[in-house]
Amino acid sequence: MKSIRNALFALAAAAATAAPLPALADLTLYSGRGETLVAPIIAAFTAETGINVNVRYGGTAELAILLQEEGDRTPADLFWAQDAAALGAVASLFQALPEATLDRVPAAYRDNEGRWIATSGRGRVLAYSTERVGADELPATMADLTDPRFRGRIALPPTNGSFLAHVTALRVVHGDEAAREWLAGIAANEPVIVRNNTAAIQAIGDGEADVAVTNNYYLVRFKRAAADFPVNQMLFPTEGDIGNLLLVAGMGVLAGSDHSDEAVAFIDFLLSDAAQQFFSGEVAEFPVTGRVIPTRVDDVSLEDVVRMAPEVDLNTIGDLEGTLEMVREAGLL
Repeated sequence: MKSIRNALFALAAAAATAAPLPALADLTLYSGRGETLVAPIIAAFTAETGINVNVRYGGTAELAILLQEEGDRTPADLFWAQDAAALGAVASLFQALPEATLDRVPAAYRDNEGRWIATSGRGRVLAYSTERVGADELPATMADLTDPRFRGRIALPPTNGSFLAHVTALRVVHGDEAAREWLAGIAANEPVIVRNNTAAIQAIGDGEADVAVTNNYYLVRFKRAAADFPVNQMLFPTEGDIGNLLLVAGMGVLAGSDHSDEAVAFIDFLLSDAAQQFFSGEVAEFPVTGRVIPTRVDDVSLEDVVRMAPEVDLNTIGDLEGTLEMVREAGLL
């Protein structure tokens, strides 16, 4: 897996020492994806095309709200979100993508109107302490996390984009009242509030919490640094449970972009076999083009996630504002 990252850095280094390329338009990217995850693939795109990408990193929900505030005044050409809820929230600000680009992924991994497209997939999983959570304690469903036995033991990142998308999907599948009840139950269990998924995994490893619902790839980085890191992860054992949600990271081109061709070229690059292999092998996400064999992590495979996931149309989870309000009402923000 390191060879993938090394190859990308080598490509970028080679371009830096090569003859200068003709001047091309710079792109401005708002990225809700973390810099440590995506900077190598952005550098590889610049190395291959000569197109510079100026990146503004931030939380996915934060950037989606910023785009709504900026409207047609935004300097952004592209928005890279870590979940479909944020993409849906700003879909009206995107331009339609070319059919040739859209056809590179299955219909389930793109907007019904062709305004955004997935770049990688991820499964929601339960991370848990191998030292403090016995097999008989593991919850069968995400709803079980409201049980009092988990009081003070849940690491929760309430501002995280994937968490907000997950709650939005809960609203779509089970209704707003069920979502409010779940959030109230989690709040009653006095969760350990953390800033993001990485911090949630770290909190479990440090003994500050025992469980967290997170994305499948976060634990990978901890395991690569220390194989005996005392955390494992699993899918909820109940087939179709909302806890086993299949989410995607994705991207759209802003309608006001003056560099649409270059922006689409960047999306096409992310859907190339090399980039999809990077997401699968280095980041431990799931490829979305069907042309790359996904990496299996801690016995959580794409096939497992697809089999256990609930049926949720990703186009229906765009009410980010409504979900944020629910999370605030529950006292989690």
